[in-house]
Amino acid sequence: MSMKISVIGTGYLGATHAACMAELGFEVIGVDVDPAKIEALSEGKLPFHEPGLGELLRKHVASGRLRFTTDYEEVATWADVHFIGVGTPQRADGHGADMRFVDASVAELATRIRGTALIVGKSTVPVGTARRLRGLIAANAHPDAQISLAWNPEFLREGFAVADTMSPDRLVLGVEDETSEAILRRVYAQALEADTPLIVTDFETAELVKVAANAFLATKISFINSFAEVTETIGGDITVLADALGHDARIGRKFLNAGVGFGGGCLPKDIRALQARTSELGLTHTMGFLAEVDEINLRRRERVVRLAQTMLNDKLVGARIAVLGVTFKPDSDDVRDSPALDIAVRLFNAGADVLVYDPKGNKNAAERFPRLQYAKDLPEAVKDADLVLLLTEWAEFKALVPEDLEELVATKRIIDGRNVLERAPWRDAGWEIVRMGQHYAPLDGEL
Repeated sequence: MSMKISVIGTGYLGATHAACMAELGFEVIGVDVDPAKIEALSEGKLPFHEPGLGELLRKHVASGRLRFTTDYEEVATWADVHFIGVGTPQRADGHGADMRFVDASVAELATRIRGTALIVGKSTVPVGTARRLRGLIAANAHPDAQISLAWNPEFLREGFAVADTMSPDRLVLGVEDETSEAILRRVYAQALEADTPLIVTDFETAELVKVAANAFLATKISFINSFAEVTETIGGDITVLADALGHDARIGRKFLNAGVGFGGGCLPKDIRALQARTSELGLTHTMGFLAEVDEINLRRRERVVRLAQTMLNDKLVGARIAVLGVTFKPDSDDVRDSPALDIAVRLFNAGADVLVYDPKGNKNAAERFPRLQYAKDLPEAVKDADLVLLLTEWAEFKALVPEDLEELVATKRIIDGRNVLERAPWRDAGWEIVRMGQHYAPLDGEL
């Protein structure tokens, strides 16, 4: 008997999981409460940028293995396995995760399922959520239903989501019975046949894996940026320092890149939610270090603004500044909590004439901050600029050489916020180039 899969929530996680499950050969239905999103996906139109995902979406909408609906009743009676992929954004009234969407989707399913089904959480949630949801299911389930619950956290990297789903570096299954484990082994049979590491564990461990991974990555990024504050003050080469640290197998080189800090829809809100949850558990000080991780990260944005002000001789008002990149990372159109976009807005609010160009992020950025100016391409962005800021390491920007810009800008000044440009060629061409972690000049206040 073939297994039928539903995916609740068709945002970044849900749409990716649904398309990849169809690619694995399953019949899949995606569910969302937004009719416009469902209509677009049903036409094979991906509402965000993710390399390779649009092709998978169109392929399986055309093949008939993938369809979309707003009807929970249809989904509950049709599918055998229901993956929960709805968002858990930061609460408006604090740092905790907003669980309304997860709770609502589970309750909607529980009231409608008849017979046997497995609900599988993929959303990033506070530890203890699965056991709470088990009670919610029991309170809402029909007497004829036999509903099991499992937790299967996602580890998607924007820009690599398809590969991370099809060929994950590990699979984590939080289960309470052998039947649930067996079902998920069938779902992920292809990855398991490729010797993907499998961790079968309890609910709490499965819930903690994702937030622990994000907390560690955030800490590693802020760690090197804290040393960048030192080298910016006293001197030293932060990149060479990171290289030297990276040769230690206990540390590794990945994520030891000084820059403007981390952003996006996961790391910032996940470390804040983790602090909130541990405080709820009475562990007030256990994750206290993450507050400093967050603070270091936010300071990097102010560092770029102050550096720009210094390079422009304290004349930000009326200065023409080109901002290259506003997404939080390359190969994405995601501007959520983007340090690059935040820097652009801060400079604008300080009176600068800011012109932004991002290969994929202009539209989303303009929806959030329409008062910024957005260029259609790089030459338009840098024309007559007094200062250029490289803030997202798109391949187009990493490949820049001085000759690409020098006939366009008003003044040869550039801040390399991602440390991706070689200093020597730019300095030899007469540019004033400053990289993160580089000692430039004393700045007012503490770094």
